[in-house]
Amino acid sequence: MLARVANNLFWMGRYIERSEHLARYLNVNYFSSLDAPNELSQSRDFVLRSIMYMVNDEIIESDIKLKEEEVLFNVGLNTEKPYSIITSFNSAYENARSSRDLISTELFESINRINHSIKNYNPDTFVKNGLYDFTSMITKSTAEIRSKIKGTILHDEAYAIIMLGIYLERALQVTRIINSKCSDAAVEKSKYKDTVIDDSHQWSTLLKCVFSYDMMRRFYKKTPTKKTTLEFLILNSDCPRSIKSSLFLIKKYIQKLAVNQKGSTNSASFLIGKLHCEFEYKLIEDIEKDTEGFIRDLINKLIIIGLKLDDNYFKIPEAPVSKTNNISSTQKQ
Repeated sequence: MLARVANNLFWMGRYIERSEHLARYLNVNYFSSLDAPNELSQSRDFVLRSIMYMVNDEIIESDIKLKEEEVLFNVGLNTEKPYSIITSFNSAYENARSSRDLISTELFESINRINHSIKNYNPDTFVKNGLYDFTSMITKSTAEIRSKIKGTILHDEAYAIIMLGIYLERALQVTRIINSKCSDAAVEKSKYKDTVIDDSHQWSTLLKCVFSYDMMRRFYKKTPTKKTTLEFLILNSDCPRSIKSSLFLIKKYIQKLAVNQKGSTNSASFLIGKLHCEFEYKLIEDIEKDTEGFIRDLINKLIIIGLKLDDNYFKIPEAPVSKTNNISSTQKQ
């Protein structure tokens, strides 16, 4: 398979997964504030800052007043913002179109139809009263696309590349969501430090952002706390959205690509295997010692793995520059 085509499949998977998590976080975080237990969590400004921190890793100073409609438009439908939902899904469509011969007609038609729906969505409707309908459409559509990936294309090397992109992006997005909600909980604790508050709202919101609230309650049979929430989303291998589960599947699919390769200690397959092994013996007590440092380190490791995958498998070689081209270029200068 050409590196260019493999790169398209890999990023198609990543952008589809990214669109879903952006939409889900926007939906849950925005509407959960309506029945939040304290004034800070109900604050629209607090919610908007949390959204911007998650989608763009942007810490906005407290003296800057955010405009609700502007933030929602930028995150949802602003084609000029690289972090927006419309930009992510359009990128998924472009990558699918460029690798049309390796994916099924059913899969491409789903991506194409949903892309048109997003592009034609009225921005005024979205920022005024269409947020719930729009984000629900995205989450349902991405679930449909994943089912088409699993149910209509051959489970061969191309499938492994798509799934590798999906699960790497899932691990990264879930980690970023955890990071954002931990930050919200810390701000809330700082504001009400002299008052006993029920912080289960932040952890319940976090679980709902990653489709895991009901299963967490079923597993622990009690109200979410920081410890049980982080343990469930990071270390529970039976939770399909957990970091540990994603790493297991990333390792599974990289092994299909690296089956005949001897990876160096700096290769993507080695780094994936090393990180997976670290999680096999990780305890929640290890994470609790320095949660912020752990999350920051995990995000960096996942980013490095993504870069190594690109370098090892998907990097498009540059065409050699001929002497004639060099001469022409010099003359033009």
